[in-house]
Amino acid sequence: MHDNPHLHRAVLRSLKRPFSVLLTDLSSQLLPLLSSPAFYAVPTVSNQFPFPNAVQLHVLSFAQFCEEVIQVFDELGLGTDMDVRGDGLKSTRDGFVSIINRVVNPFIAGIRGELVPIIEALESTKFVTATKPTAAKTALIYHPSIVALQILMPVYTRALTTYTSSTLSHATLASLLISMLWKAMVALSHRVDTKMSPLLTPEASPMLSGKKNRVASTTPPLTPPPGRFMIKLPPSRPPSPPALAFPSVAADAKVLYDLLISLPRPTAAEGPTRLAKEAVDEAFEGLRTLPALLDAVKYKMEFSGNASITAQAINHLTTEIPSLIALPIVLHAFGGSSMSSVASMLGISEDEYRKGCLSGFSRAEECAIPVAQRVMEILQLDAPANEVVIKWLEIELLEMEEEMTS
Repeated sequence: MHDNPHLHRAVLRSLKRPFSVLLTDLSSQLLPLLSSPAFYAVPTVSNQFPFPNAVQLHVLSFAQFCEEVIQVFDELGLGTDMDVRGDGLKSTRDGFVSIINRVVNPFIAGIRGELVPIIEALESTKFVTATKPTAAKTALIYHPSIVALQILMPVYTRALTTYTSSTLSHATLASLLISMLWKAMVALSHRVDTKMSPLLTPEASPMLSGKKNRVASTTPPLTPPPGRFMIKLPPSRPPSPPALAFPSVAADAKVLYDLLISLPRPTAAEGPTRLAKEAVDEAFEGLRTLPALLDAVKYKMEFSGNASITAQAINHLTTEIPSLIALPIVLHAFGGSSMSSVASMLGISEDEYRKGCLSGFSRAEECAIPVAQRVMEILQLDAPANEVVIKWLEIELLEMEEEMTS
């Protein structure tokens, strides 16, 4: 048959009808499963259940069958010819790919919908963790979002590994990973490390101040009988309240990276998968190096007193970090005492700035040069107080302009 290309092509074309019937049958069986609420159910911190559940596993079996068919197509070189005079199986192959996407994309979207809000909440500082005074110095305190992710991530990792076995789903997987990594860096870079609040002293305690403000009586108190001294008197002051401990941004970033790195990632195949893997690897590298920058600026007294040397050191720490992610961190650490946010320096609202400039890696890269130039102009109005930030921005702008011309 292979010696006769016309006969070979005719045999392959004869497969189109049975494959069409198969695709129709698969779609009809898949439709009620995809309409089931159980298919879109994902575990939450307060609601744990087997994941994937029975309906999701049933749907997954359809996707895995289609994946096996496509693998055979690829091994035989079928369904890739755009010419209508070829094997005529291009539309058939696309049909199997469509079934895989109908299964995988909503599943990954459900996981995204649960994880992204938790990651975005990393920016919030509206939390306080009470600890014992002796343990406050040694115990590691994590943000509530980190605690939630420690519970959910192992479950989601197993499910995503099962659902993204096909390279056809790796573009969607890459989109999920890049979205979570970007949201994480935006949240962590805009969260300010909260220092430990001072404990209330008895003099400052509102509960005790009422007694201290009473008018003192001039009448001496009655001397109690001797038997009264045998009664155990209440303590003269209340016990000290527990220390208020706050999570470290750098510590949260390190744990978050360890959690996200456990997720499956696109393989290094050719074409779109290769590009997806490169984008994901670059995003992971940014989050991996972020804790070092957060730690360094937290203890900025360790930097050299020379502004140029300090700017060079910061530039070395921000090599893999997008400029607009590093900017609020450096501004908060080395800007003047009256330093405002990047958005206010640009003359727009925080929401407008984030939607316009911080919507993703590509958009942040496009806006990096004009934003850095405008911020530097504002900082130069009070140059002595912002010398480190200005010199760092000069280095960043020079490198970005070189990248554009190269």
